[in-house]
Amino acid sequence: MKAVCLLSGGMDSSTLAYLAKHEGYEILALHFTYGQRTEDKERECAHLIARNLNALEFLDVDLAYLKRVGASSLTDPNITVKSHEKAGGGIPQTYVPFRNANLLSVATSFAEAKGADAIYIGVQASDYSGYPDCKPEFIDAFQQVITLGTRPDSGIVLKTPFVRLNKAEILRMGMNMEVPYEDTWSCYSENDVACGVCGSCHFRLEAFRQIGVQDPIPYR
Repeated sequence: MKAVCLLSGGMDSSTLAYLAKHEGYEILALHFTYGQRTEDKERECAHLIARNLNALEFLDVDLAYLKRVGASSLTDPNITVKSHEKAGGGIPQTYVPFRNANLLSVATSFAEAKGADAIYIGVQASDYSGYPDCKPEFIDAFQQVITLGTRPDSGIVLKTPFVRLNKAEILRMGMNMEVPYEDTWSCYSENDVACGVCGSCHFRLEAFRQIGVQDPIPYR
């Protein structure tokens, strides 16, 4: 069996790839760069995880048009990445408009071309509380898009095993699979030493705190 795994190099996607391998799939790693502030670090980490898993292939896709679209603090240097404490409610400024539909469209093409059985994406509860393209309803709808828009015999299944889990639950699962979290990166703004205050750093650090383990990456 083969699975396309969306691999950003972050904590969730790396755990996801290890889970797919654990479930018996050979990994087709799919990484995206789209002008995000930490694209170099993310790519480096994604390569490390893919190598650790002996991935059949590593496809790095440039979606630079998402930077040109803008309207996200991840891609627009004129929009500040707010700390978790200052982020407030509603749709986070780090939301990249309709990003997951773009990513999943490429993933579907890749999966169909390679004869893959599944696509794994690491959306989870704290994401879909703020990001509209992480909602379970969106995932269900995109499965219908895949079914209707690919060859009748493709049978590609969109898998989101973390969609009902929180970060601590995902991390516990990853620790049991010996995911090398020192080779992952979550910070939204920094490439060398994580800021420790953005939303992504906050939730990562909180997950490590909850399970009583020291996060192995450096923080300010």
